[in-house]
Amino acid sequence: MNVTPIHSSGHTLGPAQMQAPQVIRTRRRAILVLNLVTIAALAAAMLVLLSIGGFQPIEWVMMVAYVATLPWLSIGLWNSLIGFWLDRRFGDTAAAQVTPAIARITGQEPVTSRIAIIMPLRNEDPAASLERLRGVQIDMARTPYAAHFDYHVLSDTDRPEIAAREEAIVAAWQAEMPGAGVFYRRRTENSGYKAGNVAEFLHRCGAQYAYFLPLDADSVMGADTVLRLVRIMDASPEIGLLQSLVTGMPSRTFFTRAFQFGMRHGMRAYTLGSAWWQADCGPNWGHNGLIRTAAFRDHCMLPVLPGKGPLSGYILSHDQVEAVLIRRAGYEVRVLAEESESHEENPPSLADFVRRELRWCNGNMQYLRLLGLPNLLPVSRIQLYLAIQMYLAASAWMLFILLGAAQAADPTQYAGVPFWFGIGQFAVIMTLNLMPKLMGLAQVLADQARAARYGGRARVVIGGLVEIVVSMLTAPIVAFSLTRFSIGLLFGKRVGWDAQQRSRERLEWSEAARVFWPQSVVGTVLAVWIWVMAPGAIWIALPLLTALVFAVPIAVITTLPGLSRWSVRQGLFDIPEDRASAGLDAPAELRADAA
Repeated sequence: MNVTPIHSSGHTLGPAQMQAPQVIRTRRRAILVLNLVTIAALAAAMLVLLSIGGFQPIEWVMMVAYVATLPWLSIGLWNSLIGFWLDRRFGDTAAAQVTPAIARITGQEPVTSRIAIIMPLRNEDPAASLERLRGVQIDMARTPYAAHFDYHVLSDTDRPEIAAREEAIVAAWQAEMPGAGVFYRRRTENSGYKAGNVAEFLHRCGAQYAYFLPLDADSVMGADTVLRLVRIMDASPEIGLLQSLVTGMPSRTFFTRAFQFGMRHGMRAYTLGSAWWQADCGPNWGHNGLIRTAAFRDHCMLPVLPGKGPLSGYILSHDQVEAVLIRRAGYEVRVLAEESESHEENPPSLADFVRRELRWCNGNMQYLRLLGLPNLLPVSRIQLYLAIQMYLAASAWMLFILLGAAQAADPTQYAGVPFWFGIGQFAVIMTLNLMPKLMGLAQVLADQARAARYGGRARVVIGGLVEIVVSMLTAPIVAFSLTRFSIGLLFGKRVGWDAQQRSRERLEWSEAARVFWPQSVVGTVLAVWIWVMAPGAIWIALPLLTALVFAVPIAVITTLPGLSRWSVRQGLFDIPEDRASAGLDAPAELRADAA
C-alpha cells in the first residue's frame, strides 16, 4: 500500500519539517559512491601487498576474505564521519536534520491516543524485569496522560517456579494500583519466539491501541521520551515505526561499564550518520521504539522459513525484518537519533555477551533466505545484507588471519614485504574499525558542556583509551566464537531462545574455561607457529595473539569485583547517568536500577 501523509496536527509543514525525495536520493548516491571508492582503495592496497613475491592460490582466498570485511568497515567509517559532521554543524537540532518530523511538535501537544507498553518475558528474573516496567508506569503516572497507557506483561515462561513469581508480582502490582491498566497473559508454548509472542498480543488486543511500545526485559524508558515519540507519531501518520536511540544503564561490572562506554559513543555518531541517508528506511532494534499498531499487525507478521536446518523455522532476529516489511507497506521507519531517557542493560560478562551474539548471528544468517522477498525497497535489501555482513565480516577476518599465518610456511612470501607497508595497512584497518567510537568520543571532546556530563575531557580521554584496549582484547575472542559457530551452522547447529544472563557478581574460572578454551588453544598454537616460521610478523600479530592466548583470564579479570569497584570509585567509563545517580538526581526510570 502507499500511504499519503495526512498531517493531523492541523498546521502547514515548512521545508524544515519535510524531506524531499530528491534530497534522500542524492544522499544515498553520495554514500554509495563514498563506500565504493573506499572499498576499492582498501582492496587495491591489499592486492599490492599480497602480490609481493607473486600470488599463491591461498592468497586469492585471503583476498576474498579480506574484501568480505570491507563493506562493514567502510559503512562504519562514513556513517560516523557524517554523524560527527552533523553534530558539529547543527548541534541540538542535528536529529531534526535527519528526521524532519521532530520539527512538527513543540512538546506541548496533548496526547489523545491509546498506547500499550508491552514487555515480553521468557524465564527472566521477574523481580528485576517487572520492577523496570513498573518504574515506567510510575513515571508515566506523574504526567497528565497516564490514563492513555496500559501495561501488558506477555509471558512465554515455561518454568513453573518463575511463572508463579511473575503472577504474584503482577497481582501485587494490580492490587496496589488498581487503575493503572496492568495486564498479564502467559502463553503455554513459545511458537514464533518473541515475535510470535507480540503477534499473539496484537491479534488479541491490538484493536484497542493506536500504538504499542515494546520493552525488553532489560530495557526501560522515561515518560518524557515516550511522550515525545507519541507526539511525533501523532503528527506524522506516514511513520509506522519510530525507533529511539538506546543507551546503557549504570552498571557495576568492569566489563559492562567498558562495553557500554564504547557502545554509547559509537552508536551516537553511527546512528546519526546512518539516519542521514537511510531516512525513511530506518532501523528497528526490537525494543524502545513506538510502532503503529494496525500497520504492524497487518503487514509485519513474520513468515516461517520452510525446510530443516539452522536457517529454517521461526526467525530468531525479528527486528530488522519487521522494519523492512512495514516500509514495504508504505510506512516510513524513522530513528530519533538523539540521546534521551531510553536505556537498556548490557551483558555482565564476556561469556554472556558471546552467547547473545551467537543467537543474533543465527538469526541474522536467516536473512539470507529473506533477501529475495518481493517488493522490498533497495535500501531495505541493503539493510538486510548489512545485518548479514556484520557477522560474515567477523568470520572472514578470522579466516584471513589464519590463512596469513599458514603463509608463514613459505618465507619468501614475507621476505619482500616492506615492514612499514604492512604496519601501515594494519593501522588503517584498525583505525577504520574504531572510527565510530573515535568520532563519538570526538563529539564529546568538542563540546565542553557535553564533556562535563562525563566528568570532563580528561576523564573522557582516559576512559576512551582504556576502552579501546579492552575492545582490542575482546574483539578477537568474540570473532573466534562467531567463526566457530558459523562453521557449526554449516553442519546444522543452531541456538534456541531462552533467558539471557542479565546480572552476575563475577564470571567463574570454570565457566570461562568451558566457553573460551578453544581460543586459548588455537591462540597458543598460532603464536608458536608464527614465532618459528615468521618471527618478524609477531609484533603485528601481538594484539590478536594476546587476546586469544589469554581469553580465559581476560574474561574472568574483566568481571572481578575488586576491579569493578575500583572503576566505579575512579569514575572510569562513567556515563552521564552514572554521575547523575551519584548525585542522587538520576532520571526517574533509572532510580531502582542505580540504587
